Parts: sequence; C-alpha cells; structure tokens
Amino acid sequence: MARTSKYPQELRERAIRMVAEVQPNYGSEYEAIRAIASKLGIGTPESLRKWIRQSQVDGGQRPGVTSEESAEIRRLRRENAELRRANEILKAASAFFAAELDRPSTR
Repeated sequence: MARTSKYPQELRERAIRMVAEVQPNYGSEYEAIRAIASKLGIGTPESLRKWIRQSQVDGGQRPGVTSEESAEIRRLRRENAELRRANEILKAASAFFAAELDRPSTR
C-alpha cells in the first residue's frame, strides 16, 4: 500500500531541477529552495530540501539509503511481520492439537 503524496512526482522532479538551475543566482542553496518552493506553492521549503537530498542519495552523490532500498526494507519488514503472525497461529494450532491427542478417548 503506497503512501499517496500531496505533491505529484512530476512537480517534485521539476522543483529539484529548478533549484539546480537557479542556485548560482542565490547566495545559498536554501535561499534558492525557499524561492522555488514559494513559486511552486510547496507548503514548506523543508519539503523541497528533503526531496533534493533524497534525489542526491538516489543519484549516488550523497551517502544514505536510496528510495529503492527503503522500499525493499519496508517490504521485508511487512513480510517478516506476516511470517511472525503465521508462526504464532501455527504454534497455537499445534498446542491445541497436541492437547487433543493427549486426552483419553471415550471408546
């Protein structure tokens, strides 16, 4: 179940490209981020800053967990939780059937 975003992926990519293009015109990267965020109607400049950082991680320019790795970790955690639940059900069922086998039969 994917999380829906308030901002479409196309807007995110466009905003990241725009910051890269206009950054030389500003004194700092964050000034450029604030300007682009306000022009595109992005709620907070911090959102755009995070998108840029994640884009840099995905592109190999910055260390960190890539989007693909993060998605794989989430998938594996869900799978692990499901397997643990199934294991608990199987343990309970085996205990139930073992108790049934231990009862004396009424023949």
